[in-house]
Amino acid sequence: MSLNIHPSHPSFRSVMAEHPLTRIAGAHSALGGVIAEQVGFQAVWASSFEISAARCLPDASLLSMTDYLEAAANIQKALTVPVVADCDTGFGNSMNVAYMVAEYERAGITAVCMEDKIFPKMNSFAAAAHTLLDAGDFAHKIETAKKAQRSEDFFVIARTEAMISGLGVDEALKRCTTYADAGADAVLVHSKKATKDEVLEFLEQWDNRLPVVVVPTTYPDWHADEAHAAGVSAVIYANQGLRATITSLRTALGSIYQTGHSAHLEDSIAEVKDVFALQRLGQWQEFTA
Repeated sequence: MSLNIHPSHPSFRSVMAEHPLTRIAGAHSALGGVIAEQVGFQAVWASSFEISAARCLPDASLLSMTDYLEAAANIQKALTVPVVADCDTGFGNSMNVAYMVAEYERAGITAVCMEDKIFPKMNSFAAAAHTLLDAGDFAHKIETAKKAQRSEDFFVIARTEAMISGLGVDEALKRCTTYADAGADAVLVHSKKATKDEVLEFLEQWDNRLPVVVVPTTYPDWHADEAHAAGVSAVIYANQGLRATITSLRTALGSIYQTGHSAHLEDSIAEVKDVFALQRLGQWQEFTA
C-alpha cells in the first residue's frame, strides 16, 4: 500500500506540445488547482494576484519570492498537471532571476512567467503608472533564466506590458521580438482593453516565431477556439476562480448570518464528503487500519 503524496506530472513544455490550445486556470491554493484539473484544465496558473489577494494584500510586489514559491509548490504537489508560476518581474535583477529559476525548478515547477515592468510592479488593472523596464535589460533577464535552468524542459514565458502601459501594439511587437531573440519559449501579450482588438492586431503582425499566451480578463467573450484560430497557443483564465469564490462566500455567509441557520444552503453547497474526496481522506485512513 502506498499513498502518492506528490503525484508526478508532465512538463509544461510537453503539455504545450500535446495541446495546440492549452487552457490554464488561475489558482492560489492546492484546492483551487485540483478543482481546475478535475474540470479539465491542462495547467494551473499560480497567480500572483490570487496569492496576494488570499492574504488580503495588493498585487504590488509586497510578498517575497519565498511566499510565491511556497504557494506554487503547494499547488504543484497536489496536481498531475503542470503549474505555470507567475513570477512578476523576476523578484529583482538578473542575479535574483537566476536564483528564482533554481528554486522553482527544485520545487518541481516546469514553467515560469516574468513581466517587463520595473520593480516594484503594480497589478496591470490597477489605476497606476505601469513603467516598463528597458527592453534590453529585460532581455538579459530572459537570457539569465535560460542559462540558469537545469532541465531542457524548463519553460520561460516573457510577458510584455507594453499595451497595459499605453505604448501600443508596435512597442509590444518590438519587445516580443527582442525577447524571442533572448531565448524566451513563449510570449504573453497583455491588454486591458474591453475588446480583443488590440491583441488581434498584435497576432496579425506576429510572425508565429514563438507561441503566444493571452489573458482575456477584460475581453471575456473571446471564445478559446476563436483565440486559437487567431494564433493563440495558450489562454490563461487568471482570476475568475478567485472572483467566483468571493461572490459565493459573500452570498453564503451573508445568508447564514441573516437567516440564523444554513439549512437553505445545503442543497447548493458542496457536501462534507466532497471535501474529504479532495483531501484524499480515504487513502490516508488506510494507514490507520
